[in-house]
Amino acid sequence: MATTRTIGPLHLEDLEPHRFEDLIRQLLYDFKPWRSLEATGRSGADDGFDARATEVIPGEPVDRGGNDDDVEIDAEVSGERVWLVQCKREKAIGPGKLVGYLDDIADPAGLYGIVFAAACDFSKTARDRFREKVRELGFAEAHLWGKAEIEDQLFQPKNDHLLFSYFGVSLQTRRRTLKTEVRAKLATKRKVLRVLKGHEFQPVLLRDATDDRYPWMDEDETRTPVQRRRWNVMTYRGVFSDGLHFILHRHPAYVGDDGEEWDFAEKFNSGPVQHHENPWRIGFNDSDEMRTETFDIWDALPDKNKFLFLVYAVLPFENILDIDENGDDWFDKPQIYTTEFRIERDPFCGFIKALERNNRLGGTSIIDLAIARMDGKPVYPDFEKRMQKFPRRGD
Repeated sequence: MATTRTIGPLHLEDLEPHRFEDLIRQLLYDFKPWRSLEATGRSGADDGFDARATEVIPGEPVDRGGNDDDVEIDAEVSGERVWLVQCKREKAIGPGKLVGYLDDIADPAGLYGIVFAAACDFSKTARDRFREKVRELGFAEAHLWGKAEIEDQLFQPKNDHLLFSYFGVSLQTRRRTLKTEVRAKLATKRKVLRVLKGHEFQPVLLRDATDDRYPWMDEDETRTPVQRRRWNVMTYRGVFSDGLHFILHRHPAYVGDDGEEWDFAEKFNSGPVQHHENPWRIGFNDSDEMRTETFDIWDALPDKNKFLFLVYAVLPFENILDIDENGDDWFDKPQIYTTEFRIERDPFCGFIKALERNNRLGGTSIIDLAIARMDGKPVYPDFEKRMQKFPRRGD
């Protein structure tokens, strides 16, 4: 399963105390129409204020005169309200401690509102006690900002600059990057559909763009195929939602009348391509004896029980760098340049096992390939229900 990139919790508690106060103050700029918003906590003698804000109270609009086409209307200011801002960069604040902070406010009588911000989450009990206490102290407005409320504000587009300044994360940059990635993926998909149209079930070459040994393989035969060459000839199946599918294994198979019991001929594999279609010819070289042994069993099966067991390798669009539709003197069919082969499974993102029907096995094509069905029901390769119909590899 592919992983999904997400943003983890923001570590507000790791900010230096004054930086946490600065963050809260900057989040407050659009909160009310302030006349002033002072960082009093930085001076030391703050009388319990980490920030003091003065809100402008708008009055009624006043017509300053003029004709109907040119009317000046101003809003009079009817007064001001003083707000207390307290910031606590603590990992946990319980109900009792929260009420204690409110009790320490020196002169709540002259204050209109309070914003209490902390780098932690508050329980329901703490929030209930907060509301009771601010009513008791006579605040007309009170806002309790816990970690969740602060993160919600930081993730708003208007505050993306603050998210980046304090935490090095930018959602707008991520969106632009995602948009670029989607465009590149769709462009690749369109090119694949255009260049590889009509090449379904035909061999193509997958090439690691960083391997400059092509077309000469490493001469050390003790090394693995991937160590000797980072390119593979494989049968192209088609374009699907997760990328391009290529046949990695192709075995004759049997499915019982119940649609559950099944087996496959693990000693004979006609994939990823026929041996003569690969100029480098290493791997998947099944002997005539294995072929004869397998088909003696498979040919004797009723047609309704004849299936193929296939393993598809999935190449994601993002791992495709470009496609050469003409090939070269070594391989004159399409060549797909991919990202680096770092491990055996590269450049693929996964593999799919399937039981499918067909009218022909071998050669350069598979005709009428379709999801396997027995009496109208799909058949899946459940290895717990595999029985023995064909010889095992060690036999």
